[in-house]
Amino acid sequence: MTMTNRRALLAGLGAATAAPFVLPRRALAASDTIRVGILSLTSHAPALIAAAKGYFKEQGFEVKLVMFQAAQPMAVAIASGDIDFGMTAISGGLVSLAQKGAIRIIGGALQEHEGIEGQKILASKKAHDAGLKTPADLKGHSFGLTTAGSSFNYMADMIAKKSGFPASDMRLVPLQKVPAIIASLKSGQIDAWSIVPNIADALTKGPEVVEIGKISDYIPDYQVTTVFTSARIADTKPEIAKRYIAALSKGIDDYNNALVYKKADQAEVDAITKIIHQYVYSDQPLEKAAPRIQHGAMLCNPGAALTMSSVKSQLEWLQGANMAPKDVTLDQLVKTGYVKTL
Repeated sequence: MTMTNRRALLAGLGAATAAPFVLPRRALAASDTIRVGILSLTSHAPALIAAAKGYFKEQGFEVKLVMFQAAQPMAVAIASGDIDFGMTAISGGLVSLAQKGAIRIIGGALQEHEGIEGQKILASKKAHDAGLKTPADLKGHSFGLTTAGSSFNYMADMIAKKSGFPASDMRLVPLQKVPAIIASLKSGQIDAWSIVPNIADALTKGPEVVEIGKISDYIPDYQVTTVFTSARIADTKPEIAKRYIAALSKGIDDYNNALVYKKADQAEVDAITKIIHQYVYSDQPLEKAAPRIQHGAMLCNPGAALTMSSVKSQLEWLQGANMAPKDVTLDQLVKTGYVKTL
């Protein structure tokens, strides 16, 4: 698919947010309460917006937002039934749970797009001063991860591959949680990391961290995060999944218009920022957090569209790295039919 066609399709998807699945207002039953897993990241704003603006309620849902610190625990929570929907990166754990019939990806969220700011590759000032000037210099250096098989692991491997050296020539350091990676990078305990632009830009404003590259140069059209649910909902309760996607898609549109496309007026930008601030940089006053929230937002695919080629590449990488079962198939991982595929 050409970039022009991709952009045209994405633009068209913005207006197609599953309106046919809006339910008439009615009394909610206990079964209409859904639990949605989120991380404390601006990229999870669509679910926050959908909850705050009543888009889930329009679909007949009461929603409970459940906080997590990393992708893997969220996948486990879906499988165990502790939450119903999540939005996060593909991991080895998620793929293994899909093989067991516990989880299905039903849509896409954050994605790298040409011409739109994306994830950045960072180096500690200590490592930068010692010669880590570009991603190609990562050979012999340490790179921070949450867990093995995470999106950070995938990015590190793809950087190494394109730079012409094996990932084994880097020291991959699993630190479980994003705040721990940030602290380790700033202190020079790890040499490098990659993260979404609003976090990256906040870090590089200080003296401890330097930007050395962009992920889009190494993984074009990378489907960074996906929307997923339990296999039980995806396979046997399609109406619930469709209603969820419809509400989430309206949150995606508001997020993109306010923070990515910059089409919203200032009052709407302020309103969206206040919603996000309840969960992101909530330990800071709004006036300090607002610029960090508003700057460097990455695009979430309108209509929760999913780039299947990227999902396939990630699955094959996980299997090749022995971080996911060799026999799991794309059909086991993804339940199609809920969103447009790119």
